[in-house]
Amino acid sequence: MAVYTEVTDEDLSAFAAQYDLGAVLSCKGIAEGVENSNFLLVTERGPYILTLYEKRTRREDIPFFLGLMEHLSDKGVACPLPVAARDGVALRELCGRPAVIVTFLSGLWPRRIHPQHCAELGAALARLHLAVGDFTMERPNALALAGWQDLFAKSADRADEVAVGLRETLETELAALAANWPVGLPSGVIHADLFPDNVFFRGESLTGLIDFYFACNDFLAYDIAICINAWCFEIDGSFNATKARLLLSSYRKVRPLSRAELDALPWLCRGSAVRFLLTRLYDWLNHPPGAFVRPKDPVEYLRKLRFHQTVRGLGDYFLDDDDQPAGA
Repeated sequence: MAVYTEVTDEDLSAFAAQYDLGAVLSCKGIAEGVENSNFLLVTERGPYILTLYEKRTRREDIPFFLGLMEHLSDKGVACPLPVAARDGVALRELCGRPAVIVTFLSGLWPRRIHPQHCAELGAALARLHLAVGDFTMERPNALALAGWQDLFAKSADRADEVAVGLRETLETELAALAANWPVGLPSGVIHADLFPDNVFFRGESLTGLIDFYFACNDFLAYDIAICINAWCFEIDGSFNATKARLLLSSYRKVRPLSRAELDALPWLCRGSAVRFLLTRLYDWLNHPPGAFVRPKDPVEYLRKLRFHQTVRGLGDYFLDDDDQPAGA
């Protein structure tokens, strides 16, 4: 989440008047994240989240995101629900941007990740993947291999400003991913951005998932790889095998993984590292002036990529062949 568009008091009052939420008591920008403009909106009816969709979010994709949240909520997955205005329509416009109000989830995202957080995350991710089994809307992953190559083309000339040799590293890795990317794995709608600041807890008990605006159709196991990268490395860059083992084992208790999915995890982790390295690189080099949010360091994901490049099998992560379930 972030703030890129300023909202005046007059515009906010006119917008809120379309809803049965009572008077606006406060509206404060949320500076975390990188994609859309978000505000904590407090009305007489309670707190809500107001989101203005910025230029990177395509208007035609927004009904997918809103429909997904409604579907997941109906399936018992704790997530925000879009709030309809008096005319029954949730998607509206504010300050020239598509805008929506969603319900507020209680809890805090973990600033310091404990192993139990990873265990809770694994089970919640598996429940999400099961819940979307009958979701009929689809959205292709714009940040799959072709999208990575496009981002690289836009950033290649300045990549070495961030790290010496980064352009060559990315060029070589993209070729390796193109040659080795898995095919035929179980697919469905994935969250695709389940970082710690998108998962709320009370203590070590998970209370909800937010920010579905990268959700798309892709390999379900790719979502696991994204979470391994986001949750299972320490501040010093070291890989925490205990956290990864708990994440994966908790996931598999809810949704078993095939042997093909397990064997594909090293390449999926490399692809996930490249995806976030490239988007961070692009944002670092093209940071909008005046935005409240600071761009995230791409070098963090360069270090993760280098770790994954040393992996030759599951045993180098957290799981030996002897730990596989029968028939996997």
